[in-house]
Amino acid sequence: MSDPTSVIDDLREESEELDRLVAGLPPLRWSIATPAPGWSVAHQIAHLAWTDRSALLAVTDAEGFRALVEKALAAPGTFVDEGADEGAQAPPGELLARWRTGRTALEEALRAAPPGARFPWYGPPMSAASMATARLMETWAHGQDVAGALGVVRPPTDRLRHVAWLGVRTRDFAYGVHGLTPPGDPFRVELRAPSGDLWTYGPEDAPQRVTGPALDFCLLVTQRAHRTDLALRADGPDADRWLGIAQAFAGPPGSGRPPKEAGS
Repeated sequence: MSDPTSVIDDLREESEELDRLVAGLPPLRWSIATPAPGWSVAHQIAHLAWTDRSALLAVTDAEGFRALVEKALAAPGTFVDEGADEGAQAPPGELLARWRTGRTALEEALRAAPPGARFPWYGPPMSAASMATARLMETWAHGQDVAGALGVVRPPTDRLRHVAWLGVRTRDFAYGVHGLTPPGDPFRVELRAPSGDLWTYGPEDAPQRVTGPALDFCLLVTQRAHRTDLALRADGPDADRWLGIAQAFAGPPGSGRPPKEAGS
């Protein structure tokens, strides 16, 4: 049974780092465009606040969450954007306070979750540790968009181990959402962490392999950078195909980001 304490602690640190990035922004800076088409800085924070509230419902009110899922199924192509649009209309101070309140309530609920509990989500049910991991992944990814809009380079941290783990774990899901049959055998994934450690997944002798910097792998599976701009290597045709479709987030395949030489 996975102890969620470590990832919940890291989720809090990831959120606080992004909070420091936006807390002092003048109101007009909240409206600048981010690399996500149609989304401003306010949209990014509004989306995180909205998704934190969804996760809190999943953990504390399963019936309420099911009602939210029904709304999502009624408008699968617009539900996420509509939630971000609605939240982004709030004054920045109100939006920031809403995000802080929601993420704190979610943290408390995850820490209080009974061992072994599983909660509904838009994909398979999640444990407290998995829910916190998914929230950290989204917080980091949307934080990358905010940083890009503000012209800030955030030094990567070893909190990325959670994003990398999720990216590896969602391999078969990525194949499935593209209508493809996942390979029967596991891959070997070797990633160099920001600290210099080597993070490894899968059998050491697996013929299909992915190697490279952990940061680049995390940018790939969150679709924050195009594969051609990343120092990732795939050995084997199945591993190569995976790097073209990988996604660590629930929902339909995203369009990803264009390569830098194409004007990204």
